[in-house]
Amino acid sequence: MKNFFNFKLYMFMQKHSFHLVDLSPWPFLISVSIFSGTVSLLNFFHGYKNDISIIWNFILLSFILFTWWRDLVRESTLGGYHTSLVQKSLRFGMFLFIISEICFFFAFFWAFFHNSLSPSIEVGGIWPPKGILFFNPWFIPLVNTLILLLSGCAVTWAHHAILSGNKNEVLKGLQWTIFLAFLFSFFQYLEYIQAEFRFSDSCYGSIFFLTTGFHGVHVIIGTIFLISCFVRFLNFHFTIEHHFGFESAIWYWHFVDIVWLFLFISIYWWGTLKFA
Repeated sequence: MKNFFNFKLYMFMQKHSFHLVDLSPWPFLISVSIFSGTVSLLNFFHGYKNDISIIWNFILLSFILFTWWRDLVRESTLGGYHTSLVQKSLRFGMFLFIISEICFFFAFFWAFFHNSLSPSIEVGGIWPPKGILFFNPWFIPLVNTLILLLSGCAVTWAHHAILSGNKNEVLKGLQWTIFLAFLFSFFQYLEYIQAEFRFSDSCYGSIFFLTTGFHGVHVIIGTIFLISCFVRFLNFHFTIEHHFGFESAIWYWHFVDIVWLFLFISIYWWGTLKFA
């Protein structure tokens, strides 16, 4: 009888085919966390150096993301709520998320081309500005480009392996992708510590470190995404027909690859030709 009433309650709550059973508090809580973190950053930028709320907001945001992700995994595996219609909804949501990320990076590329195509008097009328010792694009930037391209091939290898039901090949592909992701982050760190200019060195420094820095953050997020997929695959969460969590990680990683290609061609290579 209890199961019958639970079923009737579920049928009453379900508005449409995309409706999930459990209402989630995480979207509201994560919006509060992000707003609070933004306020903390503004306080930090205005001289409140001892404001530890930034750290607490980061911890809170990480906790919410972890629990939200955990709930989604439980819904897709133990709950069995991710039907074909729900998966279509999730795919559309991931597509819109990547579109929003494209718009995010578009702003940085707009700032770069706006300043490089028509350098202002404040930067000496040339680009890069006079006195900026820019990076050699054929050294670490080229190595990182090759690393990301190889990682894209490796994750595609893993995707084809899961479609063919080859578990060992999936694990090998994911292991190589994760290794190359860490290697990219390491070389990016080496590049930063060798930089001859800083964030405050004209608009060039600001644009360079904002663009490459945010891309590096996305690489770290993508690496965590791939590691979670690796752990989930070891726990038999994915099948040939049902592995959207893995597909979304692949989409995200290819997005990271493409952004870096645009970044390498425009900022590292083309942006230095005018000065050379």
